Amino acid sequence: MRSVAAFLVVVLIWTAGLTAFASRVQQSTPAPTPQRADGIVVLTGAASRDRIAAGVTLLSDNYGRRVLVSGVNRDLTREDVRNVSTAVKRLYDCCVDLGFSALDTVGNARETADWAKAMRFNSLIVVTADYHMPRAMLELRALLDRQGVQLQAYPVATQAFNARRWWRSPQGTRLLVVEYCKYLAILGRELVLSLGPRDRGHPAAPQKG
Repeated sequence: MRSVAAFLVVVLIWTAGLTAFASRVQQSTPAPTPQRADGIVVLTGAASRDRIAAGVTLLSDNYGRRVLVSGVNRDLTREDVRNVSTAVKRLYDCCVDLGFSALDTVGNARETADWAKAMRFNSLIVVTADYHMPRAMLELRALLDRQGVQLQAYPVATQAFNARRWWRSPQGTRLLVVEYCKYLAILGRELVLSLGPRDRGHPAAPQKG
């Protein structure tokens, strides 16, 4: 009986956490107007078009000096990404960098840290999907806090995902549950790493252009 009770308590805690996580995602958009930063980083993934467009719009509105699009598919060209972003060619050629090395959120964090260091940026606006933002910020802060880089979240609403009624859609439920579990895993990892020294190497920064 005690084991059953303990299991039920864990389930209740997990469910309460999931509900709080969903509420956090729901309330994150529309994103408030950010403060100006040195740079803007866009993390690609589902609905990348909306994320890239949001990042380029911030750039054109002078909220940052440069944009890094992190985790670009290696089969895409600069022109492909420009067409997705609908950016003005002059602004795009001048101030948009593409990172091709990141394959996941951990890679995004490494790519972003290298880019910020290479550019000597001390502040960044982070653009990604609303449901992805909590985990993305954990990964980014794990590296960028040590570089003294300040981060602002600029979540983009996911059109295919209704954060208010996620439980009514099997796809929405699966997306949120999987993301919540990944988020908990990163929280656990950071807790363990905080108990001792950590030294994470990462690859070279993406080149300009």
